[in-house]
Amino acid sequence: MSAGEQHGGRVTIRQVAVHAGVSEAAVSYALNGRPGVSEQTRARVLAAARELGWAPNIAARSLGTARANAVGMVLVRPPRVMVVDSFFTQMLSGVEAELNRAEVALVLHLVDAFEQTIDVYRRWYAGRAVDGVILTDLRHDDPRPAALRDIGLPGALIGGGPDDFDLCGLSSVDADVAGTARGILGYLRALRHRDVARVAGPADLLHTAQRDAAYAAAADDLGDLRYRVVHTNYSAADGMRATRELLSTAGPPTALVFDNDVMAAAALRVAHEMGLAVPADFSVVAWDDSDLCQITVPEITAMVQTPALQAELTARALLRALAGGEPTHVVLPAGTLTARGSTRPPKRLG
Repeated sequence: MSAGEQHGGRVTIRQVAVHAGVSEAAVSYALNGRPGVSEQTRARVLAAARELGWAPNIAARSLGTARANAVGMVLVRPPRVMVVDSFFTQMLSGVEAELNRAEVALVLHLVDAFEQTIDVYRRWYAGRAVDGVILTDLRHDDPRPAALRDIGLPGALIGGGPDDFDLCGLSSVDADVAGTARGILGYLRALRHRDVARVAGPADLLHTAQRDAAYAAAADDLGDLRYRVVHTNYSAADGMRATRELLSTAGPPTALVFDNDVMAAAALRVAHEMGLAVPADFSVVAWDDSDLCQITVPEITAMVQTPALQAELTARALLRALAGGEPTHVVLPAGTLTARGSTRPPKRLG
């Protein structure tokens, strides 16, 4: 007589987990043949299930095959950074716009470490909490696309493309990074700047590497332009540190370009602290335009990008994939530059 018969009821996954000495999630992975547990754990769970007389609940499993009607996003971002980063605000608004039209919910999860993201995906899949996920901030040798393929969870990527990385069947929507970099450096060179420094984002992000290559190529094409780069963590504090370092060199740049609007605005404070003026002593350009660029004094010259549209198209690509569509890869046009009061010809040639 099985344990289930002895106790007069159906054996639950929780009972199997206790008997095998593992978590309920591990039992779910093992019993459903999914990755996420070792072969030793899988064998222990299957043995415990046999000993207890466990059988699948067909009704519950039928309910479980229904769509969750939700899409997930896991972001490695402290909440305080999310509040001031206009790119992520616009990105989330684009995702929500598309999902709302399809009456699909967005499940947003913030983690402290990149390594935690795949664990969240596995939990979501095991609990059928989401139908698919949207990825952003692709890293070099990023394990997430392959992990999603192995888990069996559909996904789509904001940024990057098949030429940059093996997307393992995911759709992607990228921007014309090379065109945007050429636009910024070409504009500054037309103002006769010959010494330009860039305050960039984290070096481990793929889109930072894309910009690194795009700016370097554009500088080489211009020929007589000196270009240098300092990487940061995107925060205002780190942007201020990099700005001070660059302006304190023996031959400071005549123009600074920033990978986000927050660091560009923070540079104006550094100028004030150092007794310098923008744009009299150096010009400032931001990669992303936002309300922040338009309320500073002076207003900041910036590239008008379309993060909301990029995110909206990514969500649309994921919904197509969930309906059985093939992966797609889209590249949006380069940003357009809006010149404002933070740029002018330099006092000296760099």
